[in-house]
Amino acid sequence: MAQIITVAQQKGGAGKTSLAAHLAVAWSQRPQRVVLFDLDPQASLATWFKVRKETLGEDNKLSLIESTPWRLASEVARAAREADMIVIDSPGVIDNTAKAAIRASDLVVVPLQLSPMDVWASKNMVALLEQENAAAMLVLNRVPYRARLADDLIVELKKGRTPIARSALGNRVAFAASLMEGKGITEWSPSSVGAAEIKLLADEILRRAPQTAKRAA
Repeated sequence: MAQIITVAQQKGGAGKTSLAAHLAVAWSQRPQRVVLFDLDPQASLATWFKVRKETLGEDNKLSLIESTPWRLASEVARAAREADMIVIDSPGVIDNTAKAAIRASDLVVVPLQLSPMDVWASKNMVALLEQENAAAMLVLNRVPYRARLADDLIVELKKGRTPIARSALGNRVAFAASLMEGKGITEWSPSSVGAAEIKLLADEILRRAPQTAKRAA
């Protein structure tokens, strides 16, 4: 049975889809069998995946499924029988599709930037996760060079009950540049700082995700 990770955030520009792609690639390099689910109406992950197939051909080891909320549970269950990891890109709004993705998950990863808008928006997301009794983790994305505002926002986030990942992602052009070629940063520039950040985060997510056996029980 696969570990099921949903990347969710209602605040636009937080890097939700990008994070899903980079994590999926990092896990596929272990190697693990990774299946992506694109539930976002914008279909950005599906677009990236199309570029990836055109670029890598048979070297692409990922699979992608575009699903709907009423088919999600059965399709995830079917995919989980053969995959090691399932990564779900949730819609950017809190709707029935997002709730279905959360309920299907072992862990929900919530990316956010260190801006007041992202911190405020994350509170609604966290409230939904608590309502659904979902295991979750906040991930700081596009972190700027240290500034007093960033420190203050981290203090604000720590007041909540949802843990913050120790592994943060910097504000790096390489993350976007690699996606433009249908790749993840760990393929495009494996020795870079960005690749190291993604690898550390991928490890931390697996350590924090509840065991699949508990979900199956």
